Amino acid sequence: QVQLVESGGGSVEAGESLRLSCEVSGYPYRRYCVGWFRQAPGKEREGVAAIGQWDTTRYALSVKGRFTISRDADKKTLYLQMASLTPEDTGTYYCAAGPREVGSLYPRIYTIWGQGTEVTVSS
Repeated sequence: QVQLVESGGGSVEAGESLRLSCEVSGYPYRRYCVGWFRQAPGKEREGVAAIGQWDTTRYALSVKGRFTISRDADKKTLYLQMASLTPEDTGTYYCAAGPREVGSLYPRIYTIWGQGTEVTVSS
């Protein structure tokens, strides 16, 4: 059974950093992409960063230059390094896996989701 389990969320002040982790158990698909998404209260889930089969990355404009997506060589752990956090980054962060070689920021292509981890940034 494939599972994605996020960790590393917490409460920080604006300007600080956090690193989220996502443990991937099992191989979701032979070739797949993984991504980070977030959902703020009352808002739709949005793509933050994604990484494809060949380690190409995509970032939302709102986080480009501040967030970095990466993973271990064995692809068992996905990370999201977040720097210069702002209150607008507050939300529940999810990792997800989808059956595509190229990473995407569109939630609908992802079929396996973690349970989420909370990030709160205070001003």
